Amino acid sequence: MPRKVQRTKPIAVRLTDEEKLDWDLKAHAAGLSISELVRQAMNRVRISHVGDRAVQIERTRQIAKIGNNLNQIARWVNRYKTTADTVEVVTHLIAIEQALAALSDIKQKP
Repeated sequence: MPRKVQRTKPIAVRLTDEEKLDWDLKAHAAGLSISELVRQAMNRVRISHVGDRAVQIERTRQIAKIGNNLNQIARWVNRYKTTADTVEVVTHLIAIEQALAALSDIKQKP
């Protein structure tokens, strides 16, 4: 039989009456205590770090350019469906894939 974990560290959270009622109802509907509901919710939270703003701006700009290229390729393929040169389209898609790989290599400044 698994050993029961002893939880002895309390955390206080200030709520409005409406928030407290909402949490009580959610816990009851899930068949959980409020403590277990909060633990499960917090275990799903993932923290991400934005990093250097200049790097993020450049990354966003490059991704927008790639999206623009994809739109141009899609427009071209839709316009010239019968004469679409598969090799040319694949070549452009490979270039886009390489650009995305290069973006993933952009390191954030320390």
